[in-house]
Amino acid sequence: MMAARKSAPGPTAAVAARRRPTVAEFRDKAARGERLVVVTAYDATFARLVHEGGADALLVGDSLGNVIAGHATTLPVTLDHMIYHGAAVRRGAPDALVIVDMPFLTYQVSDDRALLNCGRVVQETGAQAVKLEGGSTAIARTIRAVVDLGVPVMGHLGFTPQSEHALGGPRVQGRGATAAARLLDDARRLEDAGAFAIVLELVPAAVAETITAAVAIPTIGIGAGPHCSGQVLVLHDLLGLNDTFSPKFLKRYAAMADEVRGAVRAFGGDVRTGTYPDAGHSF
Repeated sequence: MMAARKSAPGPTAAVAARRRPTVAEFRDKAARGERLVVVTAYDATFARLVHEGGADALLVGDSLGNVIAGHATTLPVTLDHMIYHGAAVRRGAPDALVIVDMPFLTYQVSDDRALLNCGRVVQETGAQAVKLEGGSTAIARTIRAVVDLGVPVMGHLGFTPQSEHALGGPRVQGRGATAAARLLDDARRLEDAGAFAIVLELVPAAVAETITAAVAIPTIGIGAGPHCSGQVLVLHDLLGLNDTFSPKFLKRYAAMADEVRGAVRAFGGDVRTGTYPDAGHSF
């Protein structure tokens, strides 16, 4: 039987004593000109480390379908998956601002279903907000209903992964005057519906700059240039853990895939030569 793990000492206790930030404070930071840092995480350990690293918000993305589950798209991700991972992130970072993606078919079918599902996410994970993709009139109506329920909503425009098949894959959106104007209209529609922020994914930098200047809520870019109110990256990507993924927008801040492979090789070598466990690691 393995011994029970004890929580490592460190900043966790002090961090947990602080009050959770709100979406209003998130929005106010952008209004003061502070650049917002958002990181996508999926589990308790990484959530704790990301929060202690100073991220303004943790996004529990349905990209877990790709990154964690190995699917080609986000479409197989279910509400139960998101609740499981959202609750894990909340436990790991109990006083962070946590936003949870609403997966495919959990909000598009009807406002009633959206209200129930968004309510479940907040109730069962402890997250402060949810994220919905799209900028159509129907999605804006749903966002208004969810906001009126008391659940803050982050919008998502540009490349929307749940529409990957319709968009022909992960392609830059908003190229050309007509497409750019449509994105701007969508952003204004989401703002009017009560969204507290908007993710802009795979959008030309100039278009993202125009949208950011046109709305009073923060824009969070991923592949949308430097002029957004903040930026978001998937943790596994910025750490270099997912080293087979190399889009143009991604900057790696570590090379942990090599570290992991090297650590496993070192462990295997010690096991095979009988040097681990030694007396110092035995009872």
